[in-house]
Amino acid sequence: MLDAAATPWTAPRPTFSVVVPLFNEQAGLAEFHRRLVAVMDKLGPWEVVYVNDGSTDATLALAQALRRGEPRVGIVSLSRNFGKEIATTAGLDHARGEAVIVIDADLQDPPELIPALVAGWREWFDTGYARRSARAGDDLLRRLTAALFYRVLGRLAEVHIPPDVGDFRLMSRRVVDAVLRMREHHRCMKGLFAWVGYPVKAVPYARAPRHAGRSGWTYLGLWKLALEGITGFTVAPLKVATYAGLAVALFASVFGAQLIARTLLFGNPVAGYPSLMTVILFLGGVQLLTLGVIGEYLGRVFNETKNRPLYLVERHLPSAVAAVSLPPLPRPPPARGGGVVLRALSPCGRGLGKGWGRIERLRSQRVPRGRPVARAPRPWAAGSGHPAGPACRCAATRRQRHELAALPRTGRPGGTQGLPQ
Repeated sequence: MLDAAATPWTAPRPTFSVVVPLFNEQAGLAEFHRRLVAVMDKLGPWEVVYVNDGSTDATLALAQALRRGEPRVGIVSLSRNFGKEIATTAGLDHARGEAVIVIDADLQDPPELIPALVAGWREWFDTGYARRSARAGDDLLRRLTAALFYRVLGRLAEVHIPPDVGDFRLMSRRVVDAVLRMREHHRCMKGLFAWVGYPVKAVPYARAPRHAGRSGWTYLGLWKLALEGITGFTVAPLKVATYAGLAVALFASVFGAQLIARTLLFGNPVAGYPSLMTVILFLGGVQLLTLGVIGEYLGRVFNETKNRPLYLVERHLPSAVAAVSLPPLPRPPPARGGGVVLRALSPCGRGLGKGWGRIERLRSQRVPRGRPVARAPRPWAAGSGHPAGPACRCAATRRQRHELAALPRTGRPGGTQGLPQ
């Protein structure tokens, strides 16, 4: 449990948080948890956040039973079913780790792949995602529609969304914070993860069949998710409607000129009713299609203007991770030389912690495009904050001291406790 009186330098934080959205996963949750614990215990301090997305079976009761035997289990139970995308967002909101792993509980995404994602994070990749090289357990129609969706979205989207990549990934804290700044209601997490950018690393794997139960995704649900992805990251459908209108106008002009030429030059009679009905039906279909596309975008704008919360939490049972159990983060030092720039929050290379709020500053040098960038080790990643504390006399700390003195006493982050004197 977090200590409400803890200062920014002493607040405990696990190294890894695992976010698992749950919807009617009673049959396979116990096996998933067993395999997850076996993997995460080898990696360092961790917690798991189970998000109950309005399950109608005993999923919530089973998660609570797991929590009674494992203090590193946290539970976020939503008030109803909000959908997987919003349930994932709720898990990210409640995850406290320096690196956050998103994974499903159906065991199609194996927890044993997490160490490979962690290895990329320790190499200073901000995102490591698992790319599916095979999709065992999916029928032919689902594989074809999934491939079509990724190809169409990749062509139309304004950002590169990698194909055959789901939500199974690891993200650094700055990536998670960037994703959480985007609070739109119509969410496609694959697109949001890709939109933030930052260095990424792909880890291929063969997706296994479900361990137990049936998938909660229907073809209608997949179609709605595809619409969210397309309308959320591109306006190409609106442009297609414009191009369709131009094409129809051009076709009508050519067809009208041909009718006039046949009548004036050859005296051929014009078939009135069939040709008229064909043109009317064609134009009516194009107009209805265009109105439908506009309506999809307009409906999303309408929903965003309501300013409703993304979700409501019925019950939150946080995990308990002790501060004394957090060892230093085992990450290699960055390479020096060869045009590498070292980024740090102060000249002494020590971070000042997230609790400093608006006075935190990031100092970095400009580098030519394409040159490698390395960041200083993150000593605050294990919850240690600024190791030097009040004894530090670096220029950044002295500057912080002056800035704090100019703030009202009630506006200082963390009050006056633990600040440099």
